[in-house]
Amino acid sequence: MTVLSRWNSFIAGRGRFALVGVVALAVGVGLAFGIWTVVAQEADAVVARVNGVEIRASDVAIAEEDLGSNIQQLPPEAKREQVIGYLSDLILVAKAAEAKKLADTPEFQRRMAHARNRLLMEALLQSEAKAATNDDAMRKTYEEAAKQMGGEKEVHARHILVDSEDEAKTIAAELKKGADFAELAKRSKEPGAAERAGDLGYFTKDQMVPAFSEVAFALEPGKISDPVKTEFGWHVIKVEDKRDRPVPPFEQVRSQVENYLVRKSQAEFVGKLRQEAKIERLDPKAAEPKK
Repeated sequence: MTVLSRWNSFIAGRGRFALVGVVALAVGVGLAFGIWTVVAQEADAVVARVNGVEIRASDVAIAEEDLGSNIQQLPPEAKREQVIGYLSDLILVAKAAEAKKLADTPEFQRRMAHARNRLLMEALLQSEAKAATNDDAMRKTYEEAAKQMGGEKEVHARHILVDSEDEAKTIAAELKKGADFAELAKRSKEPGAAERAGDLGYFTKDQMVPAFSEVAFALEPGKISDPVKTEFGWHVIKVEDKRDRPVPPFEQVRSQVENYLVRKSQAEFVGKLRQEAKIERLDPKAAEPKK
């Protein structure tokens, strides 16, 4: 596991509490509003008209988000034609629906209210996220996480995994006599062990099962262990190095810190609103699961 992936796991763990019950609310944040900055620009050119209804550059940007992955692979000109064609059809069909008074139906009004609420939610959560992700806040979060990560020990080890204690004893004896570890690693039953020469890279104590970690962290670099039994079989371990767990530089993990603060701020904001609200459930409770 690389230093960066370990940081991702660490920062994700710190933010996990913030996601409970609010993930569904935050999923759409930024999708619609990320492109709405176009609207604020002075030059929002008219790119087409459909029966007198203008299609502007900002409409094209919003429609591109709407179409998403369906058009991402198209060349720029083909993408633009597809989006403008989509918007033209959208206007034509919407006008036809208005002529049939579909906008006056109760179902349409409910859907319209839902869409309005969703967009308002996204706008406010985006605002909360922006306020929470200033440079000072991100650096403070990084420094707090770095302090917790700093000083933790890591071991760089190799291992050979076999089915029986006798085979593990034979391998350990050969290694202690100077046999090539990479060659003997070809006998390991772990997938990919032969290609990696049994290399596990650097790991912290809690990343391995206890029996394995206890032996690996007790060994001095260059030493070979006696056979170690775990739920996976019998291991022979060689420790290559020990070190303090490195902390990646701020710029390398800036996006992860920002994502954490976005989720945390949004979850806390929604949680506060829930605490202050009176939410009444009038539907029948779900049946208790059978034991």
